[in-house]
Amino acid sequence: MISSNLTGASAYAAIQGNLGSSVARAPIDTGSFGSALQGAMSNLINVGREADTKAVQAMTGSGNLTDVVMAVSKAEMALQASVAVRDKVISAYQDVMRMSV
Repeated sequence: MISSNLTGASAYAAIQGNLGSSVARAPIDTGSFGSALQGAMSNLINVGREADTKAVQAMTGSGNLTDVVMAVSKAEMALQASVAVRDKVISAYQDVMRMSV
């Protein structure tokens, strides 16, 4: 049972490594709203991948549980912030669409 869990963790780590090269790791560019949003989403993905990496390291015995909890908490906070921003953008869009011309 334990060896199958480690095999699964190793496979998951390999998949994460392959996917990591396809995501742009650009810093947030404040030149336009679209590029700032793209940079923020890229950073959100990176935070999530870091949490995944820490979790896999803990499963294989090479990581620290404290690091896993911190990385997952950071990813959760980043996701909550992005959802709040999304909700505000949708609300603003709906307000604009309700305006009479």
